[in-house]
Amino acid sequence: MRVYRRFSWKGANFRICSDHFDSLAEEIKKQRALLEIYIQRQPAFAASLVPVGLKSGAPPIARRMAEAAELVGVGPMAAVAGAVSQMAVEAGLEAGDREAIVDNGGDIFMVSDAEVVVGLYPGGGSLSDKLGILIEPGAMPLGICSSSSRMGHSLSLGKCDLACVVARNAALADAAATYACNLVKRPGDVAAALERVQVIPGISGVMIVEGERVGLAGDFPKLLRLEGRNLLEKVPRE
Repeated sequence: MRVYRRFSWKGANFRICSDHFDSLAEEIKKQRALLEIYIQRQPAFAASLVPVGLKSGAPPIARRMAEAAELVGVGPMAAVAGAVSQMAVEAGLEAGDREAIVDNGGDIFMVSDAEVVVGLYPGGGSLSDKLGILIEPGAMPLGICSSSSRMGHSLSLGKCDLACVVARNAALADAAATYACNLVKRPGDVAAALERVQVIPGISGVMIVEGERVGLAGDFPKLLRLEGRNLLEKVPRE
């Protein structure tokens, strides 16, 4: 059975599965420090809701975030949680991990040679705590990032219960999930939002939940009903 340890830093809550937990935690601290130093040089990087150009000497985390924001058309901070998750997992692989999973408040990056069940939480509707996805080993490494207008502290311009995007690049998945959520103001917007997100280069698949309406596009992982399953198998929401 996988063992997840919790770690909180700078207001972010992590669940980490790794044989090198300390290495991943230190990488998270390092990347957040580098980003904060950079933001002091370019405050607009943190405040902008649209892509921004980078100043010279930007750290790798800022470059990843800016590249994802440019592809999607959102502000760079929309990609921060996914970028941190992926860089932490990469540190685990460098330390010798065969399996590493980092859940950064619902923005996940994972590498494993065994299947992983990820729990999704689309608010308080009938699907609450019943919906999951199955990630096969061949699909990894993979980013699974979610955004919601109903939950969490991140800024959302839409009215969407849940937007979940999967991509090999977690910063891109994170930015695209924010974008998808922003596009949905009512259930009738789901189909158009799916189309607009799926055509972004690098996106594998997307799911949007608004009320009782669930829309899927692209190569999205297999959906599961989690009732009756051992919930310790899944990566739960924060």
